[in-house]
Amino acid sequence: MEDKKQIGEIIKVAGPLVVAKNMLGSKMYDVVYVSDHRLIGEIIELREDKASIQVYEDTTGIGPGEPVYPTGEPLSVELGPGLIGAIFDGIQRPLDQIAAKAGHFITRGIHLDALPRDKKWHFEPIVTRKILSEKGVKFEKVKEIKVGDRVEPGDVIGEVQETPLVRHKILVPPDAKPGVIAKLEEGDFTVDEPVAIVKADDGEEYEVKMAHRWPVRVPRPVKERLFPDIPMVTGQRVVDTFFPITKGGTACIPGPFGSGKTVAQHQFAKWSDADIVVYIGCGERGNEMTDVLIEFPELKDPRSGLPLMNRTVLIANTSNMPVAAREASVYTGITIAEYFRDMGYSVALMADSTSRWAEAMREISGRLEEMPGEEGYPAYLAARVAMFYERAGRVICLGSENREGSLTVIGAVSPPGGDLADPVVQATLRVVKVFWSLDDKLAYQRHFPAINWLTSYSLYIDDVKPYFDREIGEDFYPMIKEAMAILEKEAELKEIVRLVGLDYLSQSDQLLMEIARSIREDFLHQNAFHEVDTYTSLRKQYEMLKTIFFLYEKAQMALKRGKTVAEMRKLKSWERVARMKYIEEDREGKYLEKFEALRKEIEHEFKEFAASA
Repeated sequence: MEDKKQIGEIIKVAGPLVVAKNMLGSKMYDVVYVSDHRLIGEIIELREDKASIQVYEDTTGIGPGEPVYPTGEPLSVELGPGLIGAIFDGIQRPLDQIAAKAGHFITRGIHLDALPRDKKWHFEPIVTRKILSEKGVKFEKVKEIKVGDRVEPGDVIGEVQETPLVRHKILVPPDAKPGVIAKLEEGDFTVDEPVAIVKADDGEEYEVKMAHRWPVRVPRPVKERLFPDIPMVTGQRVVDTFFPITKGGTACIPGPFGSGKTVAQHQFAKWSDADIVVYIGCGERGNEMTDVLIEFPELKDPRSGLPLMNRTVLIANTSNMPVAAREASVYTGITIAEYFRDMGYSVALMADSTSRWAEAMREISGRLEEMPGEEGYPAYLAARVAMFYERAGRVICLGSENREGSLTVIGAVSPPGGDLADPVVQATLRVVKVFWSLDDKLAYQRHFPAINWLTSYSLYIDDVKPYFDREIGEDFYPMIKEAMAILEKEAELKEIVRLVGLDYLSQSDQLLMEIARSIREDFLHQNAFHEVDTYTSLRKQYEMLKTIFFLYEKAQMALKRGKTVAEMRKLKSWERVARMKYIEEDREGKYLEKFEALRKEIEHEFKEFAASA
């Protein structure tokens, strides 16, 4: 980016906010360089020839009279090969390269390319599809691109094998003109070298490179939005079974300190069945982000067995980094996520946490002396939150082919003291369709994920019923409804037990309490650090719930024969059900035989129990 001839002059510095004069011709959200240190900033307010600039770096030592250099361009990200496996800060500066060049702390005014300029990528003018098999991951060619083919904005003109799990599709930029490919060749190219030349319909020719830039605050266009009715499987039983989220859906996970928000976000990022994961650490503590950076390279993708970083992009903006860059980090992350969605991939974005993002907005708004809203947040808080979540969705991507992609957004919220009346929580709940309510009482009881099944909800549960019926079993959805009814009935009975004691309940109610305990402890409780229990497929979740209800059925029959719940509790079947979560899954499906054998053992034991004196 070249500097314009007109140079502004700083007249005020208030933390990350800098006010400059002589800025006529500048536009809202233009990027500028502040002082001769060339600190990156963005214009967030214009009044006559004065511009208010939020600076993404430390402004210590900057004072009035220093220059401001406009660029005339909005804050944008580079999109191309080299994103997967990378770790960026809030404005897409590569942190690993900064560490190698400047040490453990970001040097002010440091400018590095987001994508490596010296690395050559092998470009192939083909379109492939990924196939997962027992032998691993392979890509099957479905189309060959050649000179003379007509292309439109968003079309795929070739691919790069970026990682063993991701074929990076090279797109005609969304703002390009339709036309015919005049030149195209296979070979090794850097991201700055053209891989194709397109002759537009108006006769003008333009180059298509592997990388292009896109403004972070502008949603990337799509052809059509689709109804979200395919669940995104996270491997977390309380989520997938009771409060599912769909591909292209939105979810909020609020909770007080220590209730497990970050661990839950890590689990979603690790195990969700998305093709690409974008994880935004927005204002989180440095040690938590360090855990992510250390753990992710060692984690294995459950479907392929390859390292999870082969399909992950990390945005790290910790609490000690400049507050303005925190405000930009969510836009940087979601723009990168939209880019992979446009390739036809299923993308999952985790934002941890949007409360820190809102706090950054509040600080900048205060320095701008804007009229504050509730609890000091800017009046436009709800609009900004809605604009962010509305960029999620399941879509038909831009281009001549009906390529389907999805972007699922999961945002953690950290309300002070766990207060769900917090403005950020309320603004979020108005736009998301899944609410996973974390409960500190459950966390203190060591019940994780600490998602309260009585206060959480998912508005997608009825939307995914046809998928459950088709792919899992027609009895899965009725079992989910019955299990939730049992948990709700248990909550009512607990009030009676507190007053008169468990012995005063009828035998059928005592049995219901036992089954509810089994649902809570044997199904909903999940150990994130156990190699088997950390992830559960939808099929295994179905088998687990089916086994609990099978036990319930046999126990009810025993009750009718005059047996008591106290006698039943001595049977080994309860212990066998408690251990079923540790049945290891395999790709051949042999673990299903173990569940069938478990139910036969339960049937046999109850048969003998009923026949006993």
